Order: sequence, then structure tokens, then C-alpha cells
Amino acid sequence: MRNKISEYDAVAKAAEKFVRSVAEGNSEYAKTLFTDDAVLFGILNGTVERGSIQQFYKNVDTVGAGENFNARIDVLAVEETVAVVRVLEEGWGGSIDFTDFLLLLKLGGEWKCVAKAYNQNSNTIAPQNS
Repeated sequence: MRNKISEYDAVAKAAEKFVRSVAEGNSEYAKTLFTDDAVLFGILNGTVERGSIQQFYKNVDTVGAGENFNARIDVLAVEETVAVVRVLEEGWGGSIDFTDFLLLLKLGGEWKCVAKAYNQNSNTIAPQNS
């Protein structure tokens, strides 16, 4: 059953914690969104990243967004206790564009992210040294 529009707004507000962390280079906001056992999957500059969300926190805290960082949140689906969010990012670290997919569950009345999977736009992949 599709949820009310107000629930979509609540999911978007939760996802704003993710964007704020990336924009400010401070994982503390995202730590209130992700569950402790959340997982991360993606390919960064040709290297597969998978495992604990702790890697995302490390990336955010060490790289920072960059001056021209921009993001957009799209709530793709909300079905009672599960939601899917797409976050478009431009200019992370000054040069990388991502599409992130966040999988959220409504736990204890609060939207929490349990998984993050991402794509790095191919035109922003750093060239490999030969």
C-alpha cells in the first residue's frame, strides 16, 4: 500500500542527513541515519567497495565535498516499512559525480538506512596509471 505524501516527506528529511554529511565532510549526521550494521556497495575509481558503512564515514570525513558540490534527493518508493531513495551528487571531492541508492526501513517509528549502493559516473573515474 502506498503511503501518504507526508511519509514521503519524512523519508526525504531522513535522507537529508546523508546529504548534509557529504556536503559538510562530517559523518556525524549520517551516523544518525544509518543503522550500526548498515552495508555499503559500489565501485570507486575502478575498485569495488563493499562491507560496513564505516568505509563511507571514513570517505566523508577524509575527502570532504568540495566547493561546487550539489545534490538532489528523489524518494522513489515508500511502502509502509520500506523506502528507496536516490541521491544524485555532483562534484564530490571537487571532481566525482555519484548516484546513490539508499534502502531505508521504518524501525521504531523512525526511517533508518540499512544499505547504500552507488554508481560513480564513468566520466569522473580517475585514470589508472599504467
